[in-house]
Order: sequence, then structure tokens, then C-alpha cells
Amino acid sequence: MNPQSAENSADAPAPQCETQRGIPSSRRQRDRLAEGARARVAIASAVPPLTLAELEAHARAVVAEAGLDESYVPYAAVLVHNEAWRDALSAVPFDRRLLLLPQCLRDADACPAVFDGLGLLCRRCGRCAIDELLAEAERLGYVALVSEGTGAVTAMIESGQIEAFVGASCLSSLQEIFPRIEAVGVPGVAIPLLRDGCRNTALDLDRLLEAMRLRRDGLPRPPVIEPIRREVEGWFTPAGLDELLGPARDTTERIARDWLLRAGKRWRPVLCVCAARALAGDDPPALRQIAVAVECFHKASLVHDDIEDGDDHRYGDLTLHCRYGVPVALNVGDLLLSEGYRLLAEAPLPEAARARMLRAAAEGHRQLCIGQGAELCWTRSPGPISLDELLDIYTGKTAPAFEVALRLGAQAAGADEELCALFRDYSRALGIAYQLRDDLSDASDGDLPARRPSILLALACEQSAGAMPDSWNFAARTDLRDRARALLDDFRNRSVAALAPLRNTALKGLLRRVVAGIFDAPDGKGNIA
Repeated sequence: MNPQSAENSADAPAPQCETQRGIPSSRRQRDRLAEGARARVAIASAVPPLTLAELEAHARAVVAEAGLDESYVPYAAVLVHNEAWRDALSAVPFDRRLLLLPQCLRDADACPAVFDGLGLLCRRCGRCAIDELLAEAERLGYVALVSEGTGAVTAMIESGQIEAFVGASCLSSLQEIFPRIEAVGVPGVAIPLLRDGCRNTALDLDRLLEAMRLRRDGLPRPPVIEPIRREVEGWFTPAGLDELLGPARDTTERIARDWLLRAGKRWRPVLCVCAARALAGDDPPALRQIAVAVECFHKASLVHDDIEDGDDHRYGDLTLHCRYGVPVALNVGDLLLSEGYRLLAEAPLPEAARARMLRAAAEGHRQLCIGQGAELCWTRSPGPISLDELLDIYTGKTAPAFEVALRLGAQAAGADEELCALFRDYSRALGIAYQLRDDLSDASDGDLPARRPSILLALACEQSAGAMPDSWNFAARTDLRDRARALLDDFRNRSVAALAPLRNTALKGLLRRVVAGIFDAPDGKGNIA
């Protein structure tokens, strides 16, 4: 037996491995917690990804049922996390998984390995557990990495190289990096090291090997968002739009097609595709057609918004009305709206399904106009604005586009209306969070316009007992910005919390990943326009 592997007898830890605080020293107790986690996930129908609060609640129940000390709650939370993801991980092929091992598993006194930019290059000398684990990873077909931290995992997931991961780490690190693991929204199993200290550590080797070997045929393979995003972006090419919409016949159509091709993250059609694929298990009929309709609606709203807000630039270029004039831009926006409705009306679906989609799109369009109208009416006669009034405006002008995208995708998959309330709560929180971040970004750039309501203005009015501030210098106030950032974090978290009732692991993971993609972008912007 490897000196760094924990013993597998019933009670005592291996002499070389005194477990860290927070992890039971007895293998029997660790097994009891693992069995309790498995039972808890089954009874509670815990659907991943689970938030930190959900994990803690389940873990406390597991520890209490086992009659063990509350200090084991963090360890039990990792076990609950692993059990929740077990089936989803089992559906991912071995060659689409990453094995991530900590460098501290090596024999620090005799290890002949060297390090490069990615991590440790094992010489396979057999002195530590790393050799055995890498050999099994190679046999199964894993991508394997001996490195510290989750940066490598995130990079590989975002590049589409892997769809799941198995790893080992000390308990304290797992507690710190859990929010990042949860935000990734893909299947993952983490085996806690029994002893930390970053030198000659140890783990339950059999548990890690068991996790690596999990594989079951017939389970639905969880969709991955990065390939979906790339695929959706590929639909917006001149040839792709001509194929779907027919060749552009005149200047107006050519301008509209060019506008559809403009940059952006395509989050709305991506949401549509995520909902459809997660609920249907594959591509329902006309999915591409429906997703392009969603983008037509969005791009039309941008044309009109830019005119109404008097904005000169978008996507690093002149806005449509600055390039072609207001009359032409208005007409192009209207054309894009009609194209969206045409695509839905002509979708090769049952008549009842088309009717539901058209109704959902019309309801969303109406709500968006009411929200935008409330903002425009305020700009005609600016005055004090309360936080509730501002959030109502933001709910109306932003959330409907997200909600419509999700509803259309779900309806394409034949889903019923039970998801509507969940989509509404998720979209409302997502839309408000984005608008708050947009306000903070404009304030940081010195571009916060005095002509429209903003979170900093609403907070300044609140502090002035409902009166307008004396000047627009409030945008530079640190206290107001801190409060705005706290509200941004709150609504971002609400969008994640809204997913808790969702019983579909694939959809829950994809929608969680969308939140991370929008708000956790490396540049801090995560453009969703």
C-alpha cells in the first residue's frame, strides 16, 4: 500500500496519516457520512448544482443523522456535492473528463519530478499515489493534470476540452473554491485530502479511484454551454442568415442582416437553445429558427433603444441611426421585429405550439415596451425616483427578453407552463443585476448620463429623503457605489437562488453557467448586448 493512501480498515487511520480537524479520523465514520450523503441526496432529490446554503443544510442533516460532531459539516457538504453529481458525471465519457491532482500528494523528500507552467511532470517512479492515479487516468482516457487551484479546470471547461472533472484537494481549499466550482455548472467530484499542510498529504485512494471509474450507459449526457455558444454564433453568418431568411433583396434587408451579424455574446439565443436541449435531450424541430427569432427581437430593441437614449456608439462603431439616419434605423428595427414573428409563425411545429410561442413573444414585447416607456417618461421630466420605482423599470425593460428566450426554448421542447414562474424569477433577477452593473460601469467610465434614471440616482434620492440631489456629482460617491455593488451581488445571487426548485440537472447547470458567464467574465464586463 502506498504510504500516502489512507488505510481501508474499519476504525483507525493509518499511522502515517493523522487526519486534519473537520475530517473523521475513523474510516468507519467517513463511510457512515458517505452513506448518509447518498441517502440524503436520494430522499431530498437534491439536483445539482447546489448552492452553498443548500449544501450546508443537507450536510447538517447528514451529520445529525450520523450522530457526529458539527465540525464535520464541511466534510459532509463535499460528500453531498459528490453524490448530487454522481449520475451526471457517470454520463460523461472518460475522454471528456479532467483528473486534477494536488502536487502535495508527491513524496516531497524523494520526488524526482520537475515542474512546468501547468504543474508537476510526474516521472512515474511509484513512490507516491500520483503514479497509480495517473496510470488509471491513462487507462481510462482522462486528461490529467497535477496542479494547484481551479484555474486549469475553468480554462479547459471554457475551451470545451472537458465536460466534467474529478479531483482531490484539502478541505480548506475546497471550501474556498466551492463558489467557483458551483459556478462552472458542470459535473464534478472532489475527494478531500485527509491531511493538509501542502507536504506528503494523504487521501482515501479507493474513493478517488471509484469516482474516476464512474460510468453508466443510457444516462443523458449533460449539455455544455461553451459548445452551444460557439454553435449559436456560427448561425449568424451571411450564408447562415440567407439560408434561414432568404437572400436580402434590397438595401433595407441588407442593413438589417448586417446588424444581426454585429458582435455580442448572443446570450438570449443561447438561453433559448439551453432550455430546449436540456428539456428535450436533443434538438427539437426548428430550434435554430426560433433562436434566430429571439436575436431578431433583441437586435430590434437595440436599434430603438439607441434612438430613444440618444446613444452614438454600440459594438465599438456608430449606432444604426447615426450611420443611416433615424427614419431608416426605425424602419430596420421594425423589419427585424417582423422577421422574428415571421420565423415563429412559420416554424414547422403544431399550430398550438406556434400560437403559444407567438403569445409568449408578444407578452414579452409588450412588457419591454412598458418598462422602456416608464424610463422615457421619466426622462421627459426628471425628478426624484425611489429604489422600488427604478427596479420596476429595470424589470420591465430587461427581464422580458431573457424570459421570452427561455419560454420559447422550453415550448420548442414541448415543456408545459410549470416552468414559467421559475423563468420569470430568474430573468427578473438576472435583468436587474445586469442593469445595476451597467450603471456602475458607466459611472466608473464617467459616462453615467444625467438624462436617465440610475441606481446611484435612486440611492442618492433615498439619502435625501426623496429629494433630487443638488448635483450629478453623486455618481462619484464611494458610499453609493458600495451600496449599488451590494445590490448587484444580491440580485445576482437571487438569479442563482431562483434555480433551486428546478428538477432538471442539465438545465439548472446551464442556467447557472449563464450567470457565471455574464457576471464572472475575466474582464469584469461579460457583455450581454
